[in-house]
Amino acid sequence: MPIPTEPVGSIPRPASLIAAMGDSTLAPKALAALYEAALRDTLERFAATGSPVLSDGEQTKPSFATYPVHGAPNLAPDGAVIPFADGHTRQLPRLTAGPFRYVTRAGSYLDAARRLTDRPLKQAVISASALSLLYPQDGIDGYSREEFLADLVDEAAADIRSCLDRGAHAVQIDFTEGRLAYKLDPSGGLLKSMVDLNNQVLARFSAEERRRLGVHTCPGGDHDSTHSADVDYAELLPALFSLGAGNFYVQLASEADRRRSLGVIRDFARPGQRVFVGVIDPLSPRVETAEEVRDRVLEAAEFIPLDRLGTTDDCGFSPFADDTSTSRDVAFAKIRARVEGTALAAAKLGL
Repeated sequence: MPIPTEPVGSIPRPASLIAAMGDSTLAPKALAALYEAALRDTLERFAATGSPVLSDGEQTKPSFATYPVHGAPNLAPDGAVIPFADGHTRQLPRLTAGPFRYVTRAGSYLDAARRLTDRPLKQAVISASALSLLYPQDGIDGYSREEFLADLVDEAAADIRSCLDRGAHAVQIDFTEGRLAYKLDPSGGLLKSMVDLNNQVLARFSAEERRRLGVHTCPGGDHDSTHSADVDYAELLPALFSLGAGNFYVQLASEADRRRSLGVIRDFARPGQRVFVGVIDPLSPRVETAEEVRDRVLEAAEFIPLDRLGTTDDCGFSPFADDTSTSRDVAFAKIRARVEGTALAAAKLGL
């Protein structure tokens, strides 16, 4: 497409799969069959929207955030708590001992999807900065924070490498904690340390490889609520574009003042960085029209050069496996609107 368009990642899981994922008595073979059926259906429905890039919809991830360490023996359930605006919370696990190692690499999800399609595939990975929250504030005897961070950078880089080596069209680093970091520490110190940590990971890749790497930001969508939408976007965006990635997937459709945020993007995005602007709000039950999407793209084109403009969804539709606030039908209808609206905008712009 003249203006590239990509999904962020997650698609709501079928109800039968959600139930099975919570059933400890289900035979592994039966669960694997449900996983494959959901994955096949997701890829087929993605393709039917006209999307030039597909995603596995994170159908087999228990969570976009903790998939790498799910089932690790050195974790306790009582880690950092993330509160959302509607009052519900999510709790991260807590690392209890070193060394820190991934149990699952994202490349395995790409392998599963590749068996079912030959279309371009995008893979989402969790940021090193998000996983840094697993280390307890009071430390771990015999395993310093410095040792942990060194292991974390190695593991996060290997996770991305596992996707690039398998031919991923793009690898998206989920950095939804970026805006939250400023809420937790208005001095900006925590945000800076997170950016620095993620840049250590990105530095492991060549300039050519970084053109296939991107960073996603949003205020944390879960059960139609957010954890940091009340933070001024202008506090995050300048730091965001200091990350050494080639692509940025920026939530904008649900932003209160899109034009102000677009102005900040114009001022701080660096040459060579492509900005995929969010034109679909996954937290709204209403399906946007293609014309609404077109108008949002045209608005963004006033601020972002056309050769550096793309479109995306604000967030994933179901980043945690148990989130059923949006149906699969609505999610795919919204994706179709994004694809069609982006094409309408490209035609209007003479591309």
